[in-house]
Amino acid sequence: MTSDTTAAPASATPDTPTPDTTAARENTGARTTEAASLIGGARERIDALDDRIIGLVQERMAISAVIQDARITSGGRRVNLSREMEILARYRDALGKPGTALAMTLLELSRGRV
Repeated sequence: MTSDTTAAPASATPDTPTPDTTAARENTGARTTEAASLIGGARERIDALDDRIIGLVQERMAISAVIQDARITSGGRRVNLSREMEILARYRDALGKPGTALAMTLLELSRGRV
């Protein structure tokens, strides 16, 4: 008499690495397929957010250039230090000390060379 049930091959179990899952684990540093999958999905979301952030920074730089041009054309200085201090405080209040460093980087990028 034969059994109607067949056991799944050992390579099909989640704990047994296959070439695909081994590569995923190595790329993520995860030790399980489930963790590798979670990390992979989260990294895709981070990459999408980074793309949006880069686009927003580029937009900020373009708007800042318009402001600087208007200020210089009207006889003012390229940089408004009191405004920069407001921006630094805003980022520091929202993100702590690293926020100040981030704001400084954004300000540097946005100052441009008018």
